[in-house]
Amino acid sequence: MLDSAPMSAETAQNMPALDPIAETILELLAAAEPHKSISPEDVARAIAESRRRPNDPPDLWRRYLPAVKQQALYLARAGKLIVMRKGKAVDAQTAKGVIRYKRPI
Repeated sequence: MLDSAPMSAETAQNMPALDPIAETILELLAAAEPHKSISPEDVARAIAESRRRPNDPPDLWRRYLPAVKQQALYLARAGKLIVMRKGKAVDAQTAKGVIRYKRPI
């Protein structure tokens, strides 16, 4: 039987902190309705808007897409999200085309 005791300060200290982009992905997934998915573009737009400066171009979000996809791959490997294509779960590493992210069931 697994021990459900709270994490010690030392254990919490040894855990790696999540990247801000990974945190944004998880926040958007948590805010989405159950069984709904989000797109990488949704995440990139949210990040771009939070970091926007007055002179930034309107398509600033495009700069964040590679980082969003990289962090989603990390989260998929950790079991924290599922990469979907055409409504079916796909391998996050080899997924191509239009993809979406969904919470694990």
